Amino acid sequence: MLDLHRLRVLREVARTGSFSAAARELRITPSAVSQQIGALERSLGLPVVHRGPRGVSVTEPGRMLADVTAELDGDLGQVERHLAAYADGLVGRLAIATFPTAGLALLPRALVGLTARTEVELDVRESEPQDTVPLLAAGGADLGIVYHFFTPAPPREWAAEYEYTPLLGEEMYAALPARHPLADRAEIELADLADERWVQGVRDCGLQTDQYCLAAGFPPRTACRASDYGFMQTLVAGGVGVALVPALAMAPQIEGLAFVRVRPFPHRYVGVLRRKGRWHPPLGSELVDRLRETAADLAKPGITPLVR
Repeated sequence: MLDLHRLRVLREVARTGSFSAAARELRITPSAVSQQIGALERSLGLPVVHRGPRGVSVTEPGRMLADVTAELDGDLGQVERHLAAYADGLVGRLAIATFPTAGLALLPRALVGLTARTEVELDVRESEPQDTVPLLAAGGADLGIVYHFFTPAPPREWAAEYEYTPLLGEEMYAALPARHPLADRAEIELADLADERWVQGVRDCGLQTDQYCLAAGFPPRTACRASDYGFMQTLVAGGVGVALVPALAMAPQIEGLAFVRVRPFPHRYVGVLRRKGRWHPPLGSELVDRLRETAADLAKPGITPLVR
């Protein structure tokens, strides 16, 4: 096995022409130079220098090794510089999974400092939390922006394998057609909407609406289900039904909508998931910090930063 330190000693011997001159350059003793050269020759089974009364000369194998070591040091220097830039977040690739509303309100502001770096490659994919968790497990993403309901504590099933960083809590508002009799209220009880038809989300979002309504004493009558909060709100504005919409997803620019606070104030919570026990790229750690800063600075109704 070639030893890089011994090869560097040989390179200095070849460059300076003597053990003593090489020792001065390397700041070791001539005896240490001789020992390193001897050890290199024993490992190779070949002489790398000729020792004579007038000093040393390098053999053909020694010259070949010295030349290769010079090239190798240049390559290693380039690798070291690249690794230093990687550690500083100046180069590298980062794969991010996010649900759509975080991709609208949180992620773009947090990414600005990263997208300005020409050597940084970002891979952002839309993914609901139930899809993000297996994506992280398979190594398909470095981090995932996720949501959950009811309490600020994340689901227990995440705790064993994932590191969770809380970002914010957001109230769920009742989205009503602007002409709805309750549209001008400051707050309503969820039970006030028991007789309405509902525009609901799918999967976890739809399930949570069901649970909130059942806790308020009624099963929701579903008019339709949609996977996009923007589309849901256009349906509400058109009079198809009412909906529960988290603060991040509210789209007041859609005409014909009203948003009313709902007691007992249902919430959705947003955070970042990363695998435990896995080395995290510096870019990922930087993005988590930027997301926390962005969450702390969000000035939207119903948003509570959870930055620790």
